[in-house]
Amino acid sequence: MFDTFRSSSKLINTFTGHTIAVSSIDYSPFDDCQFICSGSYDNTVRVWDVNNNKQIQLFNGHSNSVNCVKFSQYHYHYHRQNVICFSSGDNTICFWDFKHNKQLQIFNGHTDCVNGIEFSLFNGGRYLCSGSWDKTIHLWDVKTSKSLH
Repeated sequence: MFDTFRSSSKLINTFTGHTIAVSSIDYSPFDDCQFICSGSYDNTVRVWDVNNNKQIQLFNGHSNSVNCVKFSQYHYHYHRQNVICFSSGDNTICFWDFKHNKQLQIFNGHTDCVNGIEFSLFNGGRYLCSGSWDKTIHLWDVKTSKSLH
């Protein structure tokens, strides 16, 4: 089965724009469109429209690397917002409405670089886990913006 996949697979597109290594990507369909978001050590988050192969948005408000990016199904499901959540070397987790180019929330709770984030697969993605160089894992309630554990 793998050999069949490998022999029929081909490169569809290459998205270029970051100036340093890309640290994280995510994919999601919103409003009948397909999007890829990417975070980089160049301190930026970029959103790409897969259908027309173009970058449609750029967030460069960080002073440090962007380590992990995820589309927020919670914001889309409950508020019809196109939101990306990303973690950074500046110890924060940010939520950005990329359709309206507006920062929504910032989670401060880690004391060192936040490496990874993951939304819950239950409750419409209401909960977010984050892991940090400070040797802690936080469980956040996205609805209330509070660290639960």
